[in-house]
Order: sequence, then structure tokens, then C-alpha cells
Amino acid sequence: MADSERLYYADSFVTSFSGEVTDVRPAAESTGGTTWKVRLNRSAFYPSSGGQPFDTGELIASANGSDVNIPVVQVEEDDAGAVWHFIREPLAPGATVEGRIDWERRFDHMQQHTGQHLLSAVFLSELQAPTVSFHLGDATSTIDVASGPLTSEAIARVERVANEIIFEDRPVAVRQVSRAEAEVMLASGHVRKLPDRDGVIRLIEIANCDLNACGGTHVRSTGQIGSLLVRRVEKVSRGMRVEFLCGSRAVRAARADVAILAEASALLSVGAPELPGAVSRLVADEKAQSKEQQKLREELATLQAAKLVSQAPVENGLRLLVREWKDRDRDSVKLLASRTVAAADATAVIFSANYGDSVRIYVARSPDLVFHCGQVLRETLAGFGLRGGGSPDLAQGDVPAHQEQELRSKLRETILGICSRGSADRAS
Repeated sequence: MADSERLYYADSFVTSFSGEVTDVRPAAESTGGTTWKVRLNRSAFYPSSGGQPFDTGELIASANGSDVNIPVVQVEEDDAGAVWHFIREPLAPGATVEGRIDWERRFDHMQQHTGQHLLSAVFLSELQAPTVSFHLGDATSTIDVASGPLTSEAIARVERVANEIIFEDRPVAVRQVSRAEAEVMLASGHVRKLPDRDGVIRLIEIANCDLNACGGTHVRSTGQIGSLLVRRVEKVSRGMRVEFLCGSRAVRAARADVAILAEASALLSVGAPELPGAVSRLVADEKAQSKEQQKLREELATLQAAKLVSQAPVENGLRLLVREWKDRDRDSVKLLASRTVAAADATAVIFSANYGDSVRIYVARSPDLVFHCGQVLRETLAGFGLRGGGSPDLAQGDVPAHQEQELRSKLRETILGICSRGSADRAS
């Protein structure tokens, strides 16, 4: 079957067209019914390709003397190069339809994609950083450039140069050349990369800036990109990932940023220029308060540990404390366990932090005792089909609330048994 005519190749501004249905196939079954994929002899719908998402819109067909508007929810290209339009209603082969493109989505993609060509060209010319991949997302777009870490000054320079070219409103032209001509351009360095196929090669040229093989949709001049804003840069495996916005997306992002700054300024009762200083002071205050709170927690744990030890006698050479808390966080209980066994010799604890359905168990001992807390807890938990462990001095593990009492009793029995044998060995 002959290839469909792709109208966007010649003119990305085509928003409506007429075409004939050449093939119809079921695409998928779902709870919403069958999705059909339709092939046309000519189409302006762009399929997902080259990092750019597909167009949406509708196909209008005549049925029983009236028009039926059928949404196009997806457009894909198969391995053979055929373009398929996914719809919810079947169409008969040979039917004539009118296609209408969702222009807002199309133009947004045109701005982002042409902006990507421009941004990649400027990264190469200014920083000798070639682009290795491109992704156009619903909210933002990214390019990955082969580069080391990028300074804020370098990013600002690239952004400034790109916007200067946008403001110059340079022409963006479409050229069709043979494969042989394209190979000559590649050898001379005028084109950086060519697609792996024969036949006519479509080139997109930004005057005095970039010449690139591409099948996507693009604006007619750089001024139609509107503006270009670099939002974020992060390191990835192949270099640096640059997140950017063009045109209406950049305006919406700037408006959202202004709203966030205004809200933050109002909350902190400062002007936007003073926000960094105000936030820095808040962070410093929070760190100081956190440090002071930790100091108080430790002091309180020491006092509580001394009280617990004073209330528990030593029996058969061991002071064993078993306690449960339902109103303390796990870190507090862990700290208290450590401070309690440090408060007096011959001391071991089995402490629990109860969080409803789950209980965190801590086992700790003073340095003069010889049993291994991690080993004792691990072996006891294993008997319940659970896991846990730790060091010789402190161990922890989680247990379902309904098993906590039984586990605690087993731990108590095990520790008492070990210490009793140790006392007997020392006596003999």
C-alpha cells in the first residue's frame, strides 16, 4: 500500500483537510468498548515520533445525511511507516472524512520543538555541548546534552543568546533534499545527524543558526517561539538534562512563579527580593531549634533512665526492665533504651513503641553483660516468621501488635535464661 501523504511535512500550519479512509482495523478492547485505528490517504495529524507527542483532533464523517464528529485520541506510526488514527467509532474503507487538528496542542508542540532545535544549536555553538536526546512532555520539555556540570552563568548565557535569536524573528524553513545531498551536507558538517533511511530527507533550517534533519512540526520564524525559559538542570548518565519551556508555557510558568513569590512574601511579611534572606533565617532558626530539642530529649531520656533503674532491683545478677509506650515515637524509645542500659551495670531492657497494628521492639544491654542483643532478637523473631537484629549492645525489630506480648515474654525468658547460666558459670 502506498504511503499516506503527510500534509504537515510541507506546512505545519494546516489545521483541516479532507481525506479518504484506506484501511480500518480493531485496535484494542476495553471496558469502554473497541478502539479502532484508521489509515487515510492523506493526513495532517502528526504521529508520536522523535520525542514529539501526537496530535489530537477529530475526524468528521457523513452518516444518514448528518455529520458525525469522531475524536482522534491517539496517532501512531507503525514499523512499516504507516500512520494510524485511533478512534472510538469505526469508519468504512473508502469513506471521505474531514480532519481537524487541535490547533492549541499543535502550536504548543511547534513552539517547543522549534525551541528545542534552537536551544540545542546554541548549546553546541556556545558550550560545544551536543544534544543526545529530546523529550517533549505535557508540562515541560527536556534535552540531554553531552556536557560536564553547567554553571549558572553558562546557562544564563545560553538562554540569553537563544532569546536574542527569537527576538530577531529569523526564518524557519523546510527543505527537501535527496539522500545523496544530505550525505554531502553531513560530510561537510552542515548537518550533524541523518535518519537511518533512504529517499528524500526533510531538513529544518533556522537561518544562520541550525540545519537539522527532522520530521516534526515547526513554526515559520523564531519569533513565533515567543520566548525560551530554562527551568532546571540536573546530572544524568549521559551528561546534563536541561528542562525548558517555550512560548505560552513559559508565560504560564512565569505567572505561576509570580503567584508563588507573592504568597511566600505575604506569609513572611517581606518583599520578593528579601525572600532568600528570610528563608535562610528560617532554616537557621529551625536547625538551632532542632539541635536544642535534641539536647532536651537527651537530657530527659537520661533523667527518665535513672528513674527507671532506681525503681528496678537486681535479681540473680540482672536488672531486666520490660516496658511499652503508646504515646512516644520510636526514636524516643530507642534513645531511652540506650540511656537506661548506660545508667547502671547488670541492666537489660525490652522496650516497645506501639503504633497501632505494628510494634517496634528494642533489646539493649549494659556493657558488662555478655549476651548478643542482635542474635537474641533475630533468633526470637525468626520463631515467629519475622526479621530483625542489630549489634551486640542494641537491636530492633517490628512485630504485629497481636504477637507483641508473646514475643516479649519469649525474649524475657531467653534473656533471663542466658544471664542465669552466666551467673551459675561464674559462681562455679
